[in-house]
Amino acid sequence: MPTRSANAEWKGGVKGQGSFRGQTGLGGQYNFSSRFENGAGSNPEELLAAAEAACFSMALAFALEKDGHPATSVQTKADCTIEKQGEGFKITRMMINVQAAVPGIDPAKFQSIAQAAKEGCPVSTALKGNVQLDLDAKLV
Repeated sequence: MPTRSANAEWKGGVKGQGSFRGQTGLGGQYNFSSRFENGAGSNPEELLAAAEAACFSMALAFALEKDGHPATSVQTKADCTIEKQGEGFKITRMMINVQAAVPGIDPAKFQSIAQAAKEGCPVSTALKGNVQLDLDAKLV
């Protein structure tokens, strides 16, 4: 299996600025304000939320197809929360909101498969035990 890479550089103290770039060219700028306030720029939590949303979408689509109920659409939004704890900060919660179009599936079966996808998604398993993972799954 492949190993993926990214680089980051930070210049200055806590109020400095940073940049990151992945091996495919994905990149951005970040700073104190974009991370801990509502300033312009990206941040590690946005990247983690994107990783969760992408991974979960794929895991759910795979699980639905494997169960004989291929989805026509899976749309996932993940919200990653960082909070001040003591003298530092901690990523405390990942809220996963998914809407999926899955013809002919029983709603209870869909919920069961969605929960299993949350538990088995590789990004979710990396976070498990450290971050509260919540799921709101809806059929559309």
